Amino acid sequence: MRWCSSRWRGPTTELQDFKGKTVTHTELTASHAPDKTWVPACDLGDLLPDQGVCALIHGKQIALFLVQERVFALSNHDPFTGSNTLSRGLVGSYTLDGASRLKVAAPLLKQAFDLQSGQCITEPDISVPTYPVRLEGSKVWIGLGG
Repeated sequence: MRWCSSRWRGPTTELQDFKGKTVTHTELTASHAPDKTWVPACDLGDLLPDQGVCALIHGKQIALFLVQERVFALSNHDPFTGSNTLSRGLVGSYTLDGASRLKVAAPLLKQAFDLQSGQCITEPDISVPTYPVRLEGSKVWIGLGG
């Protein structure tokens, strides 16, 4: 299992989105769940495109994915097997109501979960928790609680 490191060097004053556009802290926070407690997860460079990594944050295993220039965070816990393996799953896409969406397929039994909502695609009454993500410089932050 690949784990993110936690080498945080303090908050940055200059914030950028994936396209390199500079935004203010207020703009970024207001658009990314301001009621959350933000916790540093890893450096953006720790994430590989279309692959998952696991970060241990406040005792929770959180699977992080960098897909199509977006970072997604969801619980690493597979509710079907009870194992903490979603970060090892295969990333892909599916179509819902005519729109393309991103998913991760669990590595053991292959149930697929929507990366944005956490909902199981084949059994919609089952889902995994998702977490808001924001970037500060090259640091990936996860929103907890709220």
